[in-house]
Amino acid sequence: MVIIVVFLLISTFLIAFHLAKMSDPYIKEVLSRPGNVSRGYEIFQINCAACHGQFADGIVGPSLEEVSHRKSRISLIEQVISGKTPPMPKFQPDPQAMADLLVYLENLSKK
Repeated sequence: MVIIVVFLLISTFLIAFHLAKMSDPYIKEVLSRPGNVSRGYEIFQINCAACHGQFADGIVGPSLEEVSHRKSRISLIEQVISGKTPPMPKFQPDPQAMADLLVYLENLSKK
């Protein structure tokens, strides 16, 4: 019985946390826009390739191949804008640029 209660509490917390992230205006704006893979590639080459490699296969930063299998769309956005894992810097692309980068990252797993 205790295990069920703990599971329900954890599930409730995770759902509430996810809903709170979904209410973030920036994230809502990014997720509402269709991304363009070609523009996402250009943004990646300018801002990310120096650390993650020209083909996102990792150099200083980790490989981003199949990253959308490891991280949710919200987690990917948060990683880019927060720089939570040093030495990754914080970026604040406008919502369309972030939507473009997001769709590019999601397409890395479709090689």
